[in-house]
Amino acid sequence: SRGAEEQGSRGAGEKFPIQNSGVRAIVLAIQRQPGTNTVQVVDAIKKLLPTFRTQIPAAVNMDILYDRSQSIRESVDDVQFTLLLTIALVVLVIFLFLRNISATVIPSLAVPLSIVATFGVMVLLDFSLDNLSLMALTLSVGFVVDDAVVMLENIVRHMEMGESRMEAALNGSREIGFTILSMTISLVAVFIPILFMEGILGRLFREFAVTISVAILVSGVISLSLTPMLCSRFLSPPHHEQESEGDEEQGREGEILNSESPPPSFKSRIKNFNRRLYNFSENVFNVILGGYDWSLRKSLKYHRTTMVISGAILVATVYLFIIVPKGFVPNADVGQITATTQASEDISFDEMVKHQQAVAVIAYRDPNVDSINSSVGAGGPNASANAGRLLIELKPRHERRLSADEVVQELRPKLSVVPGIKVFLQNPPAINVGGQQTKAQYQFTLQTPNIQELYQYAPALEEKLRSLSDLQDVNSDLQIKNPQVKVDINRDQASALGLTANQIETALSNAYGTRQVSTIYAPDSQYQVIMGVEPKYQQNANALDLLSVRAPSGQLVPLNAIATLSKDVGPLTINHKGQLASVTFSFNLKPGVSLGNVTGKIEELARQTLPPTISTGFQGSAQAFQSSIQGLGLLLLVAILVIYIVLGILYENFIHPLTILSSLPSAGFGAILTLLLFQVDLNIYAFVGIILLVGIVKKNGIMMVDFAIVARHNGKTPYDAIYEACLVRFRPIMMTTMAALMGTLPIALGLGAGADTRRPLGLAVVGGLVFSQFLTLYLTPVFYTYMESWQTKMKKRSWRKQPI
Repeated sequence: SRGAEEQGSRGAGEKFPIQNSGVRAIVLAIQRQPGTNTVQVVDAIKKLLPTFRTQIPAAVNMDILYDRSQSIRESVDDVQFTLLLTIALVVLVIFLFLRNISATVIPSLAVPLSIVATFGVMVLLDFSLDNLSLMALTLSVGFVVDDAVVMLENIVRHMEMGESRMEAALNGSREIGFTILSMTISLVAVFIPILFMEGILGRLFREFAVTISVAILVSGVISLSLTPMLCSRFLSPPHHEQESEGDEEQGREGEILNSESPPPSFKSRIKNFNRRLYNFSENVFNVILGGYDWSLRKSLKYHRTTMVISGAILVATVYLFIIVPKGFVPNADVGQITATTQASEDISFDEMVKHQQAVAVIAYRDPNVDSINSSVGAGGPNASANAGRLLIELKPRHERRLSADEVVQELRPKLSVVPGIKVFLQNPPAINVGGQQTKAQYQFTLQTPNIQELYQYAPALEEKLRSLSDLQDVNSDLQIKNPQVKVDINRDQASALGLTANQIETALSNAYGTRQVSTIYAPDSQYQVIMGVEPKYQQNANALDLLSVRAPSGQLVPLNAIATLSKDVGPLTINHKGQLASVTFSFNLKPGVSLGNVTGKIEELARQTLPPTISTGFQGSAQAFQSSIQGLGLLLLVAILVIYIVLGILYENFIHPLTILSSLPSAGFGAILTLLLFQVDLNIYAFVGIILLVGIVKKNGIMMVDFAIVARHNGKTPYDAIYEACLVRFRPIMMTTMAALMGTLPIALGLGAGADTRRPLGLAVVGGLVFSQFLTLYLTPVFYTYMESWQTKMKKRSWRKQPI
């Protein structure tokens, strides 16, 4: 970027004390080309820095003031740790349910195989390993084992029925194959609408959707092929079949002990411990299953009450969706804060430097701040000479007690005491969605062809915006009090002296402009020669009385003899947007306030204050939020419709997909309620979590309904079919739900760098799973009986209408 006056800069090498001023700095801003890796580019630049340092004069120091790749490295490392932690938790869940090492290893192999295969597809599609793709892989860990767990559990159940490993693998895979196919295809169908999202959201989540879809498809293939094969070769028999062998060994050991022989070996002790652990966990599971059996009978008996509860949850879900605070992209702690400063329009550069340095000194004293880069004057990010900018780099997250948002709130009152200058702080968003560079995060723009009308009503609207309690740092780019000197040329008098208006304008430009008249070339450098009066004559407007214009006769004519000088005020800058004069208001939100709660209030104030000739609209993140919030509800409906169509095609029935989807309201209710309890907005990440819930929760319904359909074909009543399906599928339902829950829990905890952005997604999934898990086991069976009864009545009516 352009050279700027530097105050209070501290770099990575030599430390510049905050009191030093007058340090000339050139800030090199580097932007990578599309398709390149940010971290690799930064590493390559750092390797070149020693070479540059040897080639520059000793008086010039080269330091790294801010490295954006550092937060990327920390965030990626944190997601990698979360991925490993998720794998460990999921494997632990499988072991706790099956209590068998071989049965735990077999489905766990689906995780590395699916992830490695997904890496291959990512390479082919030229995807990068970033936060979104790693988050997709982390979430997929809880999904990729689902199919393998369902396959394994069904094979284990057949072995518990007395079948051999080969017979159990063949019969169990044949029985559950269609269920796994339905689960996999319907889950991938959830992400189809995300692939067709437009705008920044589409570009943001397209890579996420493709990554997690590929992982799920690969896991489906593995569960239908590799998992049955491994079960047929390596799956150990159930523990209860080994108990007789263990009892015989224990009896033999007892006989040996009676004959005063050595104590049992270490191996036998381990076997006894494993057997006791298995028996204890099996008894606990049987107690839970017995409790579910009793409660399931009650819910099927009082089916009307269950349906009323289901309807109440649906109404409550719609109500919560309306009242929940809605946001766009959550703030992320990337270790940097930006501060924009603004002084009065008539401030000089030297005075602006002093005010800026006073702000930098106060900010630097904060224990959370590591270094500050300060620049003032027009150029680069500063729009005018009375503006400045500070890039405040924070210490690493583990070395400071406050987050970036908390540091902003702490610094705001400290910096507001500096007289003569206003400071606007903001935590830069993780994703910059267009808009112009302003002093706050969100923008609201006024436009009209009538510039006087714009200048008349804009200050009134700004005052009303400041009165909103939800906003802070309200400001505008309207600066119309800039002191100026108006020169009215007396053309008759000038003409009498042989002067033209063009000659007078040229004289003023030579005196106070930045006209380059020549270049001096030295052996190792070149210097521009800029014409102008001495600086002491540039400080006061009265110096214009001393300016003279040379006439063609060679006579020096005083400027005040041929022109009238008057002092006035006018606009410092005239901003345009879409070829129309514009005024842009920017604002930040107070802590705990969502963007969805203020956009309507701002639009209402604009309607009450402005005439119809002034058009308004949000810009940047606020505009993207408005356009996205209108399409999110439609996106969710499209996702549900796609799943319904896919399930209808798979089952060749339009009733059973409704039964499978009957558990969605409870999942949505749990997700939104969790967001409200943790005071988190329903933002883009949380909404993606709700879409994920649609794919996760319907798996439980698929496992129940698929088993019930087979039971119905065998002649059982709807009540008996769904009752048996619930009890048989209870263990795989609990296993898959707990696996998905453990796969999302590390994200919901929000630990590590950049975790604040991912946390809403984890909270939505965890809350929806916990709440829907209890209700799905009861609502889906009751809904199935109603749908079967209605389907039977429809068939009878169609038979009666057929001609004999």
